[in-house]
Amino acid sequence: MITVGIDSGSRNTKGIALENGKIVAQTLCATGFDTNAAALTVYDGLLPAAIKNAAGAVAAVVATGAGRKTIEFAGGNINEISSVVRGVRYIDGNMRLIIELGAEACRVIKLHTDGRIDTYEVNDKCASGAGTFIETMARALQVATTDMGPLSLKSAEDVPMNAQCVVFAESEVVSLIHQKKSKEDIACAIHKGVCNRINSMVRRVGIVDGVILVGGTARNTGLVKCLQDVIGREVYVPENSEYISALGAALHAVESA
Repeated sequence: MITVGIDSGSRNTKGIALENGKIVAQTLCATGFDTNAAALTVYDGLLPAAIKNAAGAVAAVVATGAGRKTIEFAGGNINEISSVVRGVRYIDGNMRLIIELGAEACRVIKLHTDGRIDTYEVNDKCASGAGTFIETMARALQVATTDMGPLSLKSAEDVPMNAQCVVFAESEVVSLIHQKKSKEDIACAIHKGVCNRINSMVRRVGIVDGVILVGGTARNTGLVKCLQDVIGREVYVPENSEYISALGAALHAVESA
C-alpha cells in the first residue's frame, strides 16, 4: 500500500511516498502562485519512483503546510504542528525539542517523553526568524544564499546588528558594508540575529535535551553552529530535513487509508 504526503510550503512544495511505512520516493518543486498545480507536479514526480519501488496503487494522499487546504486531490489534511511531530518521531523518538525553520515561519515544539505535544511557539507573522530573512540579507551582501553559512563560519569580528524587521535589517547591512565590515562578519551577525529570535521562542517553551532542527534552512551549517552556541545544546539535523513535514503527512495518510 502506497501513501503520499504533500507539504505545501510558502517557497517549496515537498512530497514523500511511503510503502508500508517505508520511504520509496521523495521530490520537491517551487510552489509559485498555484499551490494545487505545484502539488500535482510533486505528485506526478513521486509516482514513477513509488510504483517502481513498491507494489499497489496509491491508497491515500494527505496534505500539510500553508497551502494544505488548497490541494484539491488530497483526501485530507493535517496541520503543520502535527505533521512535523509525526515526521520527527519517525526519524528519532528520543527528540524532545523540535525547531522547524521554513522560508517564512519558525515553530518551536516541546514534546513529553512519550511524544505527546507539551507546548509550542509559532512565529508566522514576520520572516525575521526564518529563511526568507537570510535570503534577503544574502541579496544585500550580493552573495548566494547557500554561501551565507560557510561565510559566517569564517567571521573574525563580532559585529552588532540590532534590526529585526527585514526592511530595516537590509538597510543596516548596507550601512555595515559602507563601514568596510567584512561579508564574513556581517553574515555571522545576521545568523546571530536569527538565532537569538529562535532562542527567545525556545526559552518560552522550555529548553530540554534532544533538539532537532528541520526545514530547508536547516542545511545552513553556519546557522546550525550559531544556534548550538546560542541555546547551549547540541542540535541534530536529519538527512533531507526539508521533507520531515511531508513525511508526517504520509504517515497520517497510512491511518486514513
